[in-house]
Amino acid sequence: MSSALILDVRAITKSVTTQEGELEILQPITLSVAAGESLAITGASGSGKSTLLGILAGLDVPTSGEVYLDNNSLTSLDEEGRAKVRAQSVGFIFQSFQLLPGLTALENVMLPLELCGNKQARSLATEFLRHVGLEKRLKHYPQQLSGGEQQRVAIARAFASQPKILFADEPTGNLDSATGAKIIDLLFELNRSQGTTLILITHEQRLASLCHKHIELSAGSIISNDL
Repeated sequence: MSSALILDVRAITKSVTTQEGELEILQPITLSVAAGESLAITGASGSGKSTLLGILAGLDVPTSGEVYLDNNSLTSLDEEGRAKVRAQSVGFIFQSFQLLPGLTALENVMLPLELCGNKQARSLATEFLRHVGLEKRLKHYPQQLSGGEQQRVAIARAFASQPKILFADEPTGNLDSATGAKIIDLLFELNRSQGTTLILITHEQRLASLCHKHIELSAGSIISNDL
């Protein structure tokens, strides 16, 4: 595992204007993650987890502070610039899977690779679906797959693009405990084999405990951390 920082966050805040005045969503937050490490972000609903994840991934910008992702200053880039960084370095796994219903498992994994012009899209997609145990489900559509199988397709899609850093928002939230445990094991096995940095929002204490680092948010502030 490299000691080089892939994520460097310096005193970021986030506030929005409401009818009642300024609403502070995030208090100053500073953290760093080295390439290949994993970070769990926990906290109650409304604590600011999703807002923080969006800023770390370059989907949103902080009100103040700086975010460096893979040596790119996200806070000095416009949306087009941040989109280029995401395309080059970032992958996503969502609680809701976000598979396209009209595409097979293989086609869902191939699509982002094809959009990037990858000429090995089919072979890479097949390889990663085999890696997550779905080699017999390549031609199945999402509605023909269980929830756990759909999440495995989503994981294969994320890792097939070989991102440097992967953001996952409650990746086991829609799964039963047994299936969720298998998905957790799969995430960390791919984290180790691919060297991909993982940033996870989770309510699963087992998932959080497996990460190299762990922060807990409350009312937009870090109330405990293991950094």
